[in-house]
Amino acid sequence: MPKLIKNDAVSSDSWQRALPDSDQLAKGHFPTLAQWQAATETLPTVQLQPGDEVVTLVEALDTLELIAVDFPVFTDGRGFSYARELRQRGYRGELRATGEFMPDQVHYLRRCGFDAFQPADASRIEEYLRQLRVFSEHYQASVDEPLPLFRRRDSESQLA
Repeated sequence: MPKLIKNDAVSSDSWQRALPDSDQLAKGHFPTLAQWQAATETLPTVQLQPGDEVVTLVEALDTLELIAVDFPVFTDGRGFSYARELRQRGYRGELRATGEFMPDQVHYLRRCGFDAFQPADASRIEEYLRQLRVFSEHYQASVDEPLPLFRRRDSESQLA
C-alpha cells in the first residue's frame, strides 16, 4: 500500500499513480484525465499529467473528492501551476502530489495548494514530512496564506 503524507502525518492509501499509457482504467490506480472523461459513470478522482488542461475539470470541481497531480520527473514544474489554478478556481477537495518530487519541494508544493503528498520514493517519507515543518512563517502571500506577513501583522495589531 503506497505511503503518503496527509494532514501532516504519514499514512497509507490504496490509490496508486495512473497508468498513462493505458486506455483502460486499472483497478486501484487513479484515472488519467482521458480515462476520467471517457468514463460512463461519475468518477470521484482524477490524475492530471503534465500537458493536461486544468480548465477541463472546472465544471466538475464540486464533484471531485481527490485530484492527483503527477510529477513524472522532479524538474517538471507544471504541477505547481496546476495546484494554484485549481485552488484559485475554487477546488476544496484533496489535492495530492504524486511521483518524482524532491523532499525540499514539498514545502513549496503546499504553498501552491497541495495538501497531500505521495512521493515515488516512500523510503524517505520522514524526510518529506520534516521538510513540511522547516518554515514557521512566510513573508509572501500564496494560495495557502493569501495575506503577506505585513498585512497579517497589521490585522493582529488592530485586534490588540
